[in-house]
Amino acid sequence: MPTIRPSSDLRNNYNEISTFCHESSEPVYITKNGKGDLAVLSIETFERLVGKFELRKLLEEGMEDIKNKRTLPIDEAFNKLRKGITQ
Repeated sequence: MPTIRPSSDLRNNYNEISTFCHESSEPVYITKNGKGDLAVLSIETFERLVGKFELRKLLEEGMEDIKNKRTLPIDEAFNKLRKGITQ
C-alpha cells in the first residue's frame, strides 16, 4: 500500500519522510489540494531505479541487434576485445 502524505508534511515532517524513504526504499506520494503531485524517494532508491532503466535499454538494444543479425561469434568478439585492450 503506497504511503500518501499532504504537501504540508514536506515542510512540517521532512525528517520523518526522509527516514521512511531511506528505511523502506519506497516512495512517498505527495498530494497537493487532494491530488497526486510528487513522489519522493531516497537517492539510493532513485539511482537503483535509474540503473534498472539503463540496463533494460541496453538489453533491448542487444535484443534488437540479435534480431537484425548484428552479432559476432563469441570467439571473434573476444579476439576483438583482446586486440583493443593490447593496442
